[in-house]
Amino acid sequence: MSTFARSLAAAALALSAAGTPVLAEYPEKPVEFIVPWPPGDLEDVLTRMIAEDFQDTYGVAAAVVNKPGGGGGPFPGAIEVANAPADGYTIGSFIIAIPVVGPQIGIPELNPDPFEPLGNFLTYPFVIAAGGNAPYDDMAGLAEHAGSNDVVLGHFGAPLVPTQVTFGLAKQMGFSFASDAAFDALDCNTLASGDVDVINTTLQLILPCLDDVKVLASIGSERIPLIPDAPTVAELAPDLNVALWNGLFVHKDTPQDVRDKIIAVAEKTVMSERAQKLAAETGAAVYWQSADEVSAQIAKDIETLKGIETLLSE
Repeated sequence: MSTFARSLAAAALALSAAGTPVLAEYPEKPVEFIVPWPPGDLEDVLTRMIAEDFQDTYGVAAAVVNKPGGGGGPFPGAIEVANAPADGYTIGSFIIAIPVVGPQIGIPELNPDPFEPLGNFLTYPFVIAAGGNAPYDDMAGLAEHAGSNDVVLGHFGAPLVPTQVTFGLAKQMGFSFASDAAFDALDCNTLASGDVDVINTTLQLILPCLDDVKVLASIGSERIPLIPDAPTVAELAPDLNVALWNGLFVHKDTPQDVRDKIIAVAEKTVMSERAQKLAAETGAAVYWQSADEVSAQIAKDIETLKGIETLLSE
């Protein structure tokens, strides 16, 4: 090739490169972590830790945005993540209900499931609790009391996993609640007000009044260290063994390199001393579970919930 031809080729290459947009490396603008519940509970606290570390690591603003509403659906926070661009700038911090229940209850944006997990980081210390003056001390006593008295249950939403587990346990123990109602928050005030007799909630929300309530059971397979005398639902009814977890999710079209950057921060955060201290103080399990393991967990939980649905329809 002549010198002139080589010069022309080089010039053409330079022009071509100049006309090609350079893709910015992720992240290069603010990132939002969407929590579909009010602030203050464990998933919110831990997600805020992750957001803080994300901001420190990558030098961009990162914030938690709480989008509560519709405890049993339509999960507006999850819908926002589903409708956002699949670019890693809108990340969902979701409880088990979003991928397990959401696609099953007629929410178009969540069916088929638009999300894929990055990893789980929390198993809630979820409990069934009554006021300290309740005339029963355990689930067997509640069952006997409910045989001749109306008992009202407070929950976060009827289709949600802990509520379905609580209904299933009542069915297996031979009683039913006279009525039930959904609340955005289930804490010490809920029981003290007398609006309900029994609640299913996270232990975190009743820690301030733990000495004044009766924890009848915990939901999951492992007893909670802070309340070791309370049996698990799995002990009372093995078919109802469901762990109530929370994890990070993104739209399924999100690039893998973007996912990897989010995972790197989240895994380091939840295994940090401050996150593990929170676990010890609240009875929660705080860990990192890989995306593949979460996918397998979701499939298992869907089958368990189908069994509970069958039980309740009998």
